[in-house]
Amino acid sequence: MDGQCAGSSKVLLAYKNASQHLSSSGLKAGLGLLKVATSQWKQEKKTRSGATVRQLSTANSSHPCKRSPLDQLAALVLHGQTRQRQIGQDQRQDPLSSAKPQNCKRIVVLGAPRVGKTSILRRYLRDGFVEEYNPTSEDFLRKLFRIRGETYQIDILDASRERDFPAKRRLSILTGDIFLLVFSLDDRSSFDEVCALRTEILAAKSKLTKSSVPEQCAQPQVPLLVCANKVDLVSERGISKAEVLRALGDDCTYFETSAKDSTNLEKVFETLAKRGGLPTETGPSQHRKVSLRSYQAMRTGRVTGRGSQPMGRDDPCGALHPLARRPSFSTDLRQVIGPHTARKPGKALEKCQIQ
Repeated sequence: MDGQCAGSSKVLLAYKNASQHLSSSGLKAGLGLLKVATSQWKQEKKTRSGATVRQLSTANSSHPCKRSPLDQLAALVLHGQTRQRQIGQDQRQDPLSSAKPQNCKRIVVLGAPRVGKTSILRRYLRDGFVEEYNPTSEDFLRKLFRIRGETYQIDILDASRERDFPAKRRLSILTGDIFLLVFSLDDRSSFDEVCALRTEILAAKSKLTKSSVPEQCAQPQVPLLVCANKVDLVSERGISKAEVLRALGDDCTYFETSAKDSTNLEKVFETLAKRGGLPTETGPSQHRKVSLRSYQAMRTGRVTGRGSQPMGRDDPCGALHPLARRPSFSTDLRQVIGPHTARKPGKALEKCQIQ
């Protein structure tokens, strides 16, 4: 009996040390001691009789401390499980997971460097205009909308540096839903690049849909818009509107814009929404810009609005996700080639659409 009490005291001391480490040194050290103490406790429990267990429980209840270390650890574990369930519920209620697949669209922005792609996207996100030029390697943005009770997710991929990597650019094209091609009116070479990109997009999408004539069959199915930026630089214009229309054709959606003066940008965003099957409220001036926290609270109906202009639950609003990251290339590739299926013996391996 004395040996059993001494062993139990060692177990209690081990739990006490684990409790102290959990509150002071950190979870990793405390959980290590907790693992050892738990194994000791299980070994002792197997060798004890029922009467001994009752005596030990009586001794623990008469302990001068209000809460034993074992009780503290049990409460900590239960709190951790409760917190884990709360995290799971928050993830299920997160607007990213609640958006329906048909309400998720990816806008791919392509064009030569220094044509104003980033400035146009700043206007779309209502972040103003910046005179200083900083080259964009790759930018992935995500904006969430709550419009007429529906959740919409728009991913924007500015794949500027992919012009040097054809395979990566083609993968971005195959996973894109809406395309915005930008060139500068003071740079003829940027327009030539847009013409080549447009041909590549139509050819890639036609191969994905197994169409034999890309220019005729795929063009009406691809939401594509060409934007001629820097129209404010009239004196430096290097290509006329007639030349652009002659090269692109009458069936191509074309706008001349200025990111600096916001010329025709509202029409560009409205047309992008219409061509991509999105509500017009996704335009910058058609919804209220809110924080992600306010957006989530408004979705769940916890608040009705703050400030001088309270909002209803069905009023259009949009929030920029601050931690959005582009899906991996392997994820995009799986989206293109579909689920892996077993190949029958003797059957040739089907060529991947990315090639």
